[in-house]
Amino acid sequence: MIEYENLSRLNQPFLAAYAKKFKSVMERGWFVLGEEVSDFERDFAAYCGSHHCAGVANGLDALILSLKALNFQLKKEVLVPSNTYIATILSILHCGLKPVLVEPDIETYNIDPRKILEAVTKETVAIVVVHLYGKCCAMEEIKAIADAHDLKIIEDCAQAHGATFKGKKAGTFGDFGAFSFYPTKNLGALGDGGGVICNNEEQIQMIKMLRNYGSDKKYYNEVVGYNSRLDELQAAFLSIKLSHLDSINDHKKRLASIYDIHLKGDFVKPVTHPDYNDVYHIYAIRHPHRDKLKAYLLENKIKTEIHYPIPPHRQKAMKGICNDMRFPIAEEIHDTVLSLPISYFHTEDEIMRVVDAMNKF
Repeated sequence: MIEYENLSRLNQPFLAAYAKKFKSVMERGWFVLGEEVSDFERDFAAYCGSHHCAGVANGLDALILSLKALNFQLKKEVLVPSNTYIATILSILHCGLKPVLVEPDIETYNIDPRKILEAVTKETVAIVVVHLYGKCCAMEEIKAIADAHDLKIIEDCAQAHGATFKGKKAGTFGDFGAFSFYPTKNLGALGDGGGVICNNEEQIQMIKMLRNYGSDKKYYNEVVGYNSRLDELQAAFLSIKLSHLDSINDHKKRLASIYDIHLKGDFVKPVTHPDYNDVYHIYAIRHPHRDKLKAYLLENKIKTEIHYPIPPHRQKAMKGICNDMRFPIAEEIHDTVLSLPISYFHTEDEIMRVVDAMNKF
């Protein structure tokens, strides 16, 4: 069986380093907001080309705290792609803001700048862009629109660790870059984790206060905050994996190139362009008979996933918010998309076996 993901196999190369680091953290006896978090924040900010990083509990909190730090008036509008994972939209709702869903480009699956321009109103205060599947959005066009209309940009980089557009890394184009370190990510922890990067010292201090009960100094609370802290052990494990992130990304790009070259034209494959360095957190193809294809591959001992089977506006949680609307491009993507195996543990031979099976479909 070719698995879609196996976290045990994925982390096997790092076990010895994890064990050594676990022992070190245990002996130090400091488990929350200590040296490991500070070291990871410094190194991850440097890796991304950003001045600052704040470790938080998860990717959703990274988005929520970024929006909170910008202190928007309640009910103001925030533009967000209509085909994103629902967490992006939940962050807007949790901040008392109004999500305005904008259709993606059918070729890149990322938010369409032309449709952003159509959606901007006098109530719009921000754009949350999502670098979906590990491909950066068209940030030059998006930034030009944001600058022209005085809009803030929050980048959802949950799937784009190390991805670049014209040599500039995801998370460094806007006001904040929000990351998830969920275990399946290219830079994944051994549990939940998240981070926020930015270049503004005042804003990162606000994020750090918000994550820690609104406190900059213990027992002194300056704002209404949260408990959302990246813990020492996860930061320690992430530091180990960060030193291998480029190798992880390069391996996934090699596997993606096998799909690109050898999969027949029946499948809609990801588009590539020299300006974009994609990191393939997910290798997503589309096919009009997606469900039959998925079942066929399982019969041939190949597991796949669907990211995502239900578009956000059709979710029960969105009742009364946006599920009385239609988003045909998002619906087409969600109805036809299939994620193929492309983990760090997969071999090139395994990917060729997937290709051979698919080409016989």
